[in-house]
Amino acid sequence: MTLALTLGMTIGVRKTFWMMWGEILGVALVSILAVIGVASIMLNYPLAFSILKYAGGGYLIYLGIQMWRSKGKLVITLEDSHANIAGSKLALQGFITAIANPKGWAFTISLLPPFINPELPVGPQLVILVLIIMASEFLFMTVYASGGKTLRKMLEQRGNVQTINRISGTLIIGIGIWLALG
Repeated sequence: MTLALTLGMTIGVRKTFWMMWGEILGVALVSILAVIGVASIMLNYPLAFSILKYAGGGYLIYLGIQMWRSKGKLVITLEDSHANIAGSKLALQGFITAIANPKGWAFTISLLPPFINPELPVGPQLVILVLIIMASEFLFMTVYASGGKTLRKMLEQRGNVQTINRISGTLIIGIGIWLALG
């Protein structure tokens, strides 16, 4: 999301769509691998799944606390440094960002298992989950990229970024607690 916002601020929404497609494909791959791996662990090693669930919830709580403690400074250059990047490079950047993001893996591994019924075939459930994730990812990245130009001036002020970080941090802490206790 941050990459979509940053690119929306610097190169515009239309060019940012290239990055979005790459990231959506990467998120789909991460989701598929996470669901298959977690489903396998959930069915064969329930204790390991519980440990993974608590660790994932704990990690999300840690991330939320880090967001709360953040100084709230926007650290991007608002120059058109990406203006001449080819669409294929932007798509690759999005894909690599999605698959190399440990927070994305932790979030996916922690969030998806409650939506998997081990008594039903995993395949159809996986297709539905991945389609929902891809649609949500596209929608939210579009909102972030579109809002980039408008939010640019507001986010340059330290206090506004800190407020957004605290709201986001609180939500992430809540999800972490829900995952650990749910």
